[in-house]
Amino acid sequence: MNIKSICVFCGSNTGRDAEAAALTVSLGALLARRQIELVYGGADCGLMGQLADAALAHGGRVVGIIPEELNRRIGHRHLSELIVVGDMRQRKRLMLERADALIALPGGIGTLEELFEALTLLQLGMSEKPCGILNVNGFYDDLLRFLDHLTVEKFLRSEHRDMLQVAAAPRELLEKLTAFQAVHVNKWCN
Repeated sequence: MNIKSICVFCGSNTGRDAEAAALTVSLGALLARRQIELVYGGADCGLMGQLADAALAHGGRVVGIIPEELNRRIGHRHLSELIVVGDMRQRKRLMLERADALIALPGGIGTLEELFEALTLLQLGMSEKPCGILNVNGFYDDLLRFLDHLTVEKFLRSEHRDMLQVAAAPRELLEKLTAFQAVHVNKWCN
């Protein structure tokens, strides 16, 4: 798959793991070096701000998409493009539309909500955009185990579970996303 833009979902806080920040910066720099446009939530703080700043520092193109209310408080003022929208639903829709692939870094409820919407669209065949998790120091291990549990309990097909690409390093994750092929399997389990 030819990936020209990647949407990254991540926290507006930095969290407690310094390696999460380091890998966030590495991902931003890697996207810039590969001339892959970064699409993200538009904040200037937390992992979001570090990601954008790293991509910009390495000559990358960065598009922030942020609701008007959040823009007043935490909007990044030095992006290649900042798109201000009316609400979170518009933000998420536009983020998904503007990207060829999606990555979740460590984050909170918003990050999870964004990731699961993208995965749901992929599962339903409404999207073929690869979705990945940068699993820094096992940050997402419990979530991945829960997805395995959903598979065992027959609420998630194994083919759909396997569509989520996971890696501990940015370069490895980009390779997986580039090699991704969507699976077309009926979602509904018997």
